[in-house]
Amino acid sequence: MSLKITVIGTGYLGATHAAAMAELGFEVLGLDVVPEKIAMLERGETPMYEPGLEELLRRHVAGIEGSTGRLRFTTDWAEVGAFGDVHFVCVNTPQKHGEYACDMSYVDSAVASLAPHLRGPALVVGKSTVPVGSADRLAAYLAEHAPAGGDAELAWNPEFLREGFAVQDTLHPDRIVVGVRSERAEKLLREVYAGPVGEGTPFVVTDFPTAELVKTAANSFLATKISFINAMAEVCEAAGGDVAKLAEAIGHDDRIGRKFLRAGIGFGGGCLPKDIRAFMARAGELGADQALTFLREIDSINMRRRGQMVEMTREALGGGSFLGKRVAVLGATFKPDSDDVRDSPALNVAGQIHLQGGQVTVYDPKGMENARKVFPTLGYAGSALEAARSADVVLHLTEWREFRELDPVALGETAAARVILDGRNTLDPELWRRAGWTYRAMGRPKA
Repeated sequence: MSLKITVIGTGYLGATHAAAMAELGFEVLGLDVVPEKIAMLERGETPMYEPGLEELLRRHVAGIEGSTGRLRFTTDWAEVGAFGDVHFVCVNTPQKHGEYACDMSYVDSAVASLAPHLRGPALVVGKSTVPVGSADRLAAYLAEHAPAGGDAELAWNPEFLREGFAVQDTLHPDRIVVGVRSERAEKLLREVYAGPVGEGTPFVVTDFPTAELVKTAANSFLATKISFINAMAEVCEAAGGDVAKLAEAIGHDDRIGRKFLRAGIGFGGGCLPKDIRAFMARAGELGADQALTFLREIDSINMRRRGQMVEMTREALGGGSFLGKRVAVLGATFKPDSDDVRDSPALNVAGQIHLQGGQVTVYDPKGMENARKVFPTLGYAGSALEAARSADVVLHLTEWREFRELDPVALGETAAARVILDGRNTLDPELWRRAGWTYRAMGRPKA
């Protein structure tokens, strides 16, 4: 008999995982404690923008015409406990308010709510990013509180989703990592992921602590690469070098590689910043804080980039006050192909300039609604051309394809001054200069 799967938490990670499991052929039941979210998903709609996800949902959500009906949703824990053989926990682990540490309350609550309903053999699989040591604690809790006792096992299976590519990353992952304590748990997870493994995806079996560390270690390394090239951009600014050419040259070394070496205003979002901070906090609790002191500088470099973009804008406007100056900001999300503005460098820069007196107008292809919730006092436009109308300077802060394909001539006809600052180093300097623009990018004073 085919496995039945439940997914607890239907936010970004959970909704994607539930739809992907249905696509792989499983009967899936998703649970959330927010009825409004469940109602949206039952209509085949998502509470966030993620390319391809709504189409995937509509292919499988029960009640939608033409769907397979393999995917249903509920708010009932008892129904989830009775339904599933494998229960994936996909709830959020945000940064604690006023601390670096990770807030485990949602994970703890999910496991506590599920445990009383596990009356037969079941595998609970954590996918959330958690401090190392959490799985040991949760496994002990399950064994004590589930009626099934030791037959209610725990495994850890970290997620590696990239916003904008989440569907692809779930259906065709570059690796699957599982932390298990029994052959049965490994066998069940091999069955769940038989499709991707059959395509050649590596299946890495580890203990609990290693599985928990993989995600934070990976994100720490990626953050390090980004902050490294941004540190080099600061040196290039001082020395008159070109950080884009520098990155190209060192990227040819296959020990270094080209990815994550584009200098700009730094990283943001709901994962990298909070994950490296939580990693530092947990290392301190374990007495290994010196091993991760370098991450403090990584974080510092990243946050410094935002202030440097503000100062570059001030210089472009003559070096004085922002009062009375009109600033167009292209981009509000922390990255393209997403509507996520959590810890967005673009929105942070826009907000700083606004708070210093600038008249800031923002346009983003997908993030406008979320941006308004965070910074309701900013101006918002319906297009890049509208945002740039009468602007004294234009800032390119999120690397959407739409912005790379803008017509500099048309934009120049609406702006008050043809000055553009490329905070992502993705625009073509010569194209913009031929249209009469003064082009400036971070780490490229002579480019």
